[in-house]
Amino acid sequence: MASKYTCLLTKELAVLLLLALCSANVVHGAGKVLVLVDNINVQDTHSIFLNSLKEKGFELTIKPADDASLSLSKYGEFLYDHLLLLSPSVEEFGGSISVGAITEFIDAGHNILVVGSSDIGDPIRELAGECGVEFDEEKTAVIDHISYDASDEGEHTKILSAPSNLLKSPLIVGETPAEPLLFKGVGMTVDPDNPLLLEVLTASSSSYSYHADVPISEYPHAVGKSTLLITAMQARNNARVVFAGSLDFFSDEYYQSSVQFATSGGAKFPKSGNQQVATALANWVFKERGVLRVGQVKHHLVGETSPPAAYTIGDDVMYSIEIQELVNGKWVAFKGDDVQMEFVRIDPFVRTTLKRKDNKFYVQFKLPDVYGVFTFKVDYERVGYSFLHSRSQMSVRPLQHTQYERFIISAYPYYTSAFSMMVGLFFFSFVFLYHRNESKTKED
Repeated sequence: MASKYTCLLTKELAVLLLLALCSANVVHGAGKVLVLVDNINVQDTHSIFLNSLKEKGFELTIKPADDASLSLSKYGEFLYDHLLLLSPSVEEFGGSISVGAITEFIDAGHNILVVGSSDIGDPIRELAGECGVEFDEEKTAVIDHISYDASDEGEHTKILSAPSNLLKSPLIVGETPAEPLLFKGVGMTVDPDNPLLLEVLTASSSSYSYHADVPISEYPHAVGKSTLLITAMQARNNARVVFAGSLDFFSDEYYQSSVQFATSGGAKFPKSGNQQVATALANWVFKERGVLRVGQVKHHLVGETSPPAAYTIGDDVMYSIEIQELVNGKWVAFKGDDVQMEFVRIDPFVRTTLKRKDNKFYVQFKLPDVYGVFTFKVDYERVGYSFLHSRSQMSVRPLQHTQYERFIISAYPYYTSAFSMMVGLFFFSFVFLYHRNESKTKED
């Protein structure tokens, strides 16, 4: 009887182990998202967008932005993985949430999607400023008297942005939609010298940002393609932030609305491209796409399998690294072909592109004739992908005295001169000792 139970227990353990191995590369649960709204009716007006997040496995907690019980952390631990701000007009966050707390949330590696509007409040503007993005003033809007929707017969703030104005990065915006994007909201600008900011969606060349009901008396905040509608940032710690200037952009109405350019004979489309782009943006900012990680890293002498205590100058070395990408919730081998490795002391002495075989990137190279402490370094930074950094340090020593060649062809003249000196000294000593002075002999 005991052996029977033991057999059953062994089978159960084997099944559990098999299930664990099969799910080792699967990422379960997309994370917890705190959704802050100005009006609880946003759940109804933006139901398609919010439901798409739920379908992907996100656990949404929807609360008013001024709720007194709000908190991002408790006992030093963050309660949420992501933050979705659908509260552009909030004047002050409730509870312990503030711009400083949200900044700490980003510094800890978490992600935020921030949505604005023409009724943008100071907290959203201040948060954007912390990330290098500058929203226009409250009550301003992006205006375009040429590329606007035919249903807008007044202020021309319901504009259409062509798909060509999207960032050329399928990881962030998905495949370029065939339909134009419908937008109504506030514009923004960014510092062009900030390498972390990405201009995801720009307005057309005929647009500008200003008060819709006020005559223009000064230069607008942004003009033409410098008027940004959606901006993204990936921080150095791989935290992702997206700023969108329109709350309506993510609404059910704008998802399903037919659009038509108001110009004479303007093209008409059964719906806008908003849903496709918004879904791709949410996938990217909440790290469902474009996430890389480093697996096993190896380096050793050619013909061996483990690294030595120290390399010697001139050694032939094999370096390999595993890089994985998160695709549909699973970690799979990364298929890139532009990964480079640098062999660095202070400056790179070797820089080479890695070859790919199966799930590994590898390269074989000869160490330089320089000794010191070197680092195998892989820095992979591409638009849309998380920053990938790998460091492996190793010492390189000079040749030992037993490793040098005994006779070098180029040194033969020196060998000859040394032996000729010895032969000359021998003959000189022989002559000096045994040569007899003839004149002195005759006197004697």
